[in-house]
Amino acid sequence: MIIILILLVVLVDLWTKYAMQTLTKLHNLVIIEDFFHLTYVKNTGMAWSLLSGNTKLLAIVSVVAIIIILYIIYKYELHWFYKFAFGLILGGAFGNLYDRVMLGYVRDFLDFYIFGYNFPVFNFADAALTVGVIILAICILLDDRNGKKLASRNRK
Repeated sequence: MIIILILLVVLVDLWTKYAMQTLTKLHNLVIIEDFFHLTYVKNTGMAWSLLSGNTKLLAIVSVVAIIIILYIIYKYELHWFYKFAFGLILGGAFGNLYDRVMLGYVRDFLDFYIFGYNFPVFNFADAALTVGVIILAICILLDDRNGKKLASRNRK
């Protein structure tokens, strides 16, 4: 099940990146004035363009994170909440890793203006990663609050 989620996130991410790259030849399409634009950006960094120009380092960090998450999934019997969160995180990581390795940058295009603030441009992989991390944080908090572990046993 987790493999299907990962593949779905990667496919949607790569398809939307390709579509936006093609649609936004002018680099900016206004969808909802002063709220939502499609703005094609080549990002060599990560969120808020942190570590710009460090594509190789970010690719290495992504590979290490992917390996750690795959190890956790293999090592522990996880509740489906954890599997869902990790599936979103891995799908997003693989989608952006593909861009970094194949293109040398990540294609971003979702551009929101929230209360006059131009939020950093992002993509579907970033959204999947963010939602996955939020779900993971909720799982961890619920585990601590209930004294019950959703990821409780080592696999043998």
